[in-house]
Amino acid sequence: MGKMQYDRILLSHGSGGKLSHELIEKIFLPVFRNPLLEPLDDGALIKFESTSLVMTTDSYVVDPIFFPGGDIGKLAVSGTINDLAVMGALPKYLSLGLIIEEGFFLRDLKKIVESIHQTCERAGVQIVTGDTKVVPKGMMDKIFINTSGVGVLQEGFKLTGRLNSGDKIIINGAIGDHGTTILALREGLNLNTPISSDCAPLNGLIQSLLPYGEHIRIMRDPTRGGVATTLNEIAKACHKGLIINQETLPIRKEVQSLCEILGIDPLYMANEGKVIIIASNEVAKEIVSEMGKHPLGEKACIIGEVVEEFSGKVVLETEYGSRRILDMLTGEQLPRIC
Repeated sequence: MGKMQYDRILLSHGSGGKLSHELIEKIFLPVFRNPLLEPLDDGALIKFESTSLVMTTDSYVVDPIFFPGGDIGKLAVSGTINDLAVMGALPKYLSLGLIIEEGFFLRDLKKIVESIHQTCERAGVQIVTGDTKVVPKGMMDKIFINTSGVGVLQEGFKLTGRLNSGDKIIINGAIGDHGTTILALREGLNLNTPISSDCAPLNGLIQSLLPYGEHIRIMRDPTRGGVATTLNEIAKACHKGLIINQETLPIRKEVQSLCEILGIDPLYMANEGKVIIIASNEVAKEIVSEMGKHPLGEKACIIGEVVEEFSGKVVLETEYGSRRILDMLTGEQLPRIC
């Protein structure tokens, strides 16, 4: 195991990019390594005699805590539900842990709690346990939330992770909305066309794809580090090349324009209501059509495919026909994003 380059935690260690992976591989994994943890998926698959459960956990520190399209409560519930759903599980139960700064307004706490309730109702899950801690003023920033989730594995999904050349890469809609929304809000940018976060629970959309489950190889939600980083994780794990077509990428004009002004690539911006699916070529168009029947999949499309060349790499084919490597996010584009 190589020596880490840094002796202190940096913001970039929380980006979901290269330094995050280095932290996991060199600090946590050598100590906690076990067969359930080692796949490093969005959740842990735990098999029992009669059924299999999927468990996941995540912490949310978004700034600001209220934003167009959601808030930290909706984000926490949606993020944990989505981590279960992309593992092929039917989300059932969540825990809710709150760490609150002294002086936090009760009216804001009530808004967050109501948002959590509404999101759970919409997704059909229950909060079954929780905890609240309060820390002195100045010891943290407003409120942090941890949610853990448990779901039941649906045997209809055969997420083997084994990719074949010609498999298609699918996404259910516009890229980079959440990250760009947070960025615009922090910078106080008044946009002619307001941007809204895509924050939403995806279990209903993913559930509708169960009839195609045996043809779906992988499902992932591209949160921190965005689509490019998530695809890099897949390519490296599967030792395949992934080519995405710039012309087919669903990016809103306002998102693209803002990112260009600020020198940021929307492919690395966080999403909180998107799922990347890699499925066999034979049913890819049917999957896109089925997703289009759901409100969260109306803009679903095929954005690329799996190839034998470029093993372990992600390649962007530009509108001019040239190709360039999309590497994993190395630094921190935007901290406190989720």
